Amino acid sequence: MIEEKGILFILSGPSGVGKGTVRKQLFNKKTDLKYSISMTTRGKRRGEIDGVDYFYKTKKEFEQLIEQNQLLEYAQYVNNYYGTPRTYVEQMLAKGHDVFLEIEVQGALQVKENFPEGVFIFLFPPSLEELKNRIVSRGTESNDLVLNRLKEARKEIEMMDAYDYVVVNDQVDHAVAKVESIIQSEHLKRERIAKQYKKILEDELK
Repeated sequence: MIEEKGILFILSGPSGVGKGTVRKQLFNKKTDLKYSISMTTRGKRRGEIDGVDYFYKTKKEFEQLIEQNQLLEYAQYVNNYYGTPRTYVEQMLAKGHDVFLEIEVQGALQVKENFPEGVFIFLFPPSLEELKNRIVSRGTESNDLVLNRLKEARKEIEMMDAYDYVVVNDQVDHAVAKVESIIQSEHLKRERIAKQYKKILEDELK
């Protein structure tokens, strides 16, 4: 029997493109996926559980992990660190689980540097006009902030070359189906299972 390692899938794209919606619907369909749990230095909120909602660390502990290159990516927001712990991801992959990471573009590029064997999926809006409509429909941001997000989105779209796949999020169902196809096709790649097949043949010839 082939014992296949899991694969790290990174879903990324501009703010407002619908990453969270696609990820949630994908997880409703594919219950065998593991979500990459983030690490943070912010205080634990009521009802939150360490190792479920986040891995909670002190600032000193987090900075030690940065020095030890134990984070696939990290950023600082409002005096708190947030990041993706390498150990958790590698443990899940070693057990044969696929791990799914939903993240902003800058974070994805950090992951690419630290874990280039991941599979990088860029979620693309049908158009910038549609992206603008989605951001505006949130009703939470001023006109200036919407314009800034669109400028940032243009820059992020230009970074698409760093990704392995591009999925247009025209309809959530269609986007989810495409991501499922990517997951399936990655597991069928020859180089992923060649070593396992060779090991089986060697064992049989002994």
